[in-house]
Amino acid sequence: MPLSVADREEFLAQPHVAAVSVAAGPDRGPLIVPIWYHYVPRGPLWISTRPDSRKGRLISAAGRFSLLVHRIAPTTRYVSVEGAVTTMRPATDDDLRVIASRYLPADRVEPYVDFARGEYRIELAPEHWLSSDLGAP
Repeated sequence: MPLSVADREEFLAQPHVAAVSVAAGPDRGPLIVPIWYHYVPRGPLWISTRPDSRKGRLISAAGRFSLLVHRIAPTTRYVSVEGAVTTMRPATDDDLRVIASRYLPADRVEPYVDFARGEYRIELAPEHWLSSDLGAP
């Protein structure tokens, strides 16, 4: 059963680990790797990565990517979103704190910010959505 817009947004606002997918070239399947993301309802959906990493270079070249977020309990639920890159800029320390705070305990946030300096904030403009809760009545 597809999720409502409100359920989809609430699900994405939770700190799940996502899989990012981006075209990797004519003789390759897409690159698919786990990644942290940030989202608040009606706000931008964004990831951060180094611009010279493989995924950073591929996202820059393709100008778009997909993100899949899922869980398996209490029911199997997923949201997949695909769209164009709208922003690709150096991540600020505040950006890095925001995303790290979703996934790390408070005492690990600043060490992560120190580690992640140099990453870029890459925002996605959602164009295509898929979602389902496979345990919904």
